[in-house]
Amino acid sequence: MKYSQVLLFTVLLFLVGCGDEIETNMDEQVSDFEFTTQDNETLSNKDLEGEWWVADFIFTNCVTVCLPMTTNMAELQNKMTQEGIDAQLVSFSVDPDYDTPEVLKDYAAQYGADLSNWSFLTGYDFETIKEFSIKSFKSIVQEDPSSDQVTHGTGFFLVNPEGNIIKKYDGRTSSEMDTIVEDLKKVTS
Repeated sequence: MKYSQVLLFTVLLFLVGCGDEIETNMDEQVSDFEFTTQDNETLSNKDLEGEWWVADFIFTNCVTVCLPMTTNMAELQNKMTQEGIDAQLVSFSVDPDYDTPEVLKDYAAQYGADLSNWSFLTGYDFETIKEFSIKSFKSIVQEDPSSDQVTHGTGFFLVNPEGNIIKKYDGRTSSEMDTIVEDLKKVTS
C-alpha cells in the first residue's frame, strides 16, 4: 500500500510540474552582446541574465512589417502589465546607421513604450546585427539593394533566464500576443 501511495504522489507531482511547461520550437543560445539603448546606456546579455525576455528585430523607417510588429510589441507590453508579468522586451534595430539612440527614443514614444522594461538597441554596425540575428536567432537580416529598406525576420523570440531562445512566435499576428502572455504566465509563475 505504501509503495502505491508514493507512486501516486510522484505521478501527481510530475503532472503538476508539467503544467508549468510550454511547448517550445527553438533551442539556441543568445550570443554575447553589449549594445546601446535608446537612452544611450549599455545593455548586454549579462544584464538580462535571470530574466525572461522577448526579442524582435525592427527598424524605425521600415514601411512594411515593422509597423504591425511594433504595434504588437506595444500590445504585448500592455497585456503583460495587466497580468502582472515581469519580463523584458528588447527590440534590436537592423538599421543601426539611421537608428541612433535619439531616433529610437522618438520611435518608442510614438508607440507609448514603457522604457522601464522595453529597450530599443543600436550602437553596432550592420554586419554585426546581421551576424547576431542569423547566428543566435536563426533569423534573416539582409540589405535590399533596390531601396533603403532591410529585409528581416518577423519573429518574436522568447528567451529564458539562462539566455536560451526557446520559442519563436509570429510577430505580425496580434493573436500571437495572447499566446506569448499565456506562455509567460506559465514560466514566470
